[in-house]
Amino acid sequence: MTNPLFYAKIILFGEYGMIEDSQGLVVPYSFYKGTLKFSDSDSEFEKKSNQHLQKYSDFLANLDLPENFRLDVSRFKDDISKGLFFDSNIPQGYGVGSSGALVAAIFEKYCFTKHDPENISKDDLKNIKAIFGEMESYFHGKSSGMDPLICYMNLPILIENKENLDKVAIPKGEEGKGAIFLIDSGITGETGPMIQIFFEKMKTEGFRKTLKEEFIRYNNACIDSFLKKDMNPFFRNLKKLSHWAYEHFRPMIPESIFNIWKKGLDSNAYYLKLCGSGGGGYILGFTKDYEKAEKMLDGFHKEVIYRF
Repeated sequence: MTNPLFYAKIILFGEYGMIEDSQGLVVPYSFYKGTLKFSDSDSEFEKKSNQHLQKYSDFLANLDLPENFRLDVSRFKDDISKGLFFDSNIPQGYGVGSSGALVAAIFEKYCFTKHDPENISKDDLKNIKAIFGEMESYFHGKSSGMDPLICYMNLPILIENKENLDKVAIPKGEEGKGAIFLIDSGITGETGPMIQIFFEKMKTEGFRKTLKEEFIRYNNACIDSFLKKDMNPFFRNLKKLSHWAYEHFRPMIPESIFNIWKKGLDSNAYYLKLCGSGGGGYILGFTKDYEKAEKMLDGFHKEVIYRF
């Protein structure tokens, strides 16, 4: 029996802001995926993955999870001894949820109680997110559980605030001139150090004030207009959001991206924002005219994820 695939995720809106109770919009991204498999070769990748799972299983054995969400760690360990590994093409350090997909895959396969993502209530969503936060804390030190939840549900999720989240329908993409796309910064980013920088910034009153009064307002307005497919206010707020990040998230913007970020703001041809914690990996781009933006971003590897 083949194990299910777990897709990567993309935070369209809400990176960092969700820590301070902004809304967030997170979507699955099927270009990258992972699944648990038994190794039939001695490849370096498979051996390494198997060793990582071994260490991770020790961590999971010490987690005290509620009864409904307990994991069969002894079966997991037994499978690891038989060559289990995580077969994934999700790049690590790119802000697209490599550890989230692994956590979701393990939960789905080894949780004693079977849960059906299709029929999960709003309350259960909250509970599973908290469980995933504990499981993923092994990788990042602290985790909201959001990445694994998206990978597990394989549905767009609207985070309303720290307490509430719900499944949401994204407007159907069409073959228009506009696009949301990823730009490869060419370097991997590490979540931990970037979050550290954010919390350092949060110690200053001025930054806290502008985050609450500007960033969160633009961020929530972008989500609202995007879900309503109201593109004029969407791009108006997106420009403000991109400009705010250019001013206040400089350490999180990879050097290779800095000039093209400003070029987008100056020309209004496209706007950029962080994809996840930044520092490297992917950057998100939004444009009304992808052909034009593509020419201006010549030399950068790009992937279109949504057309409108």
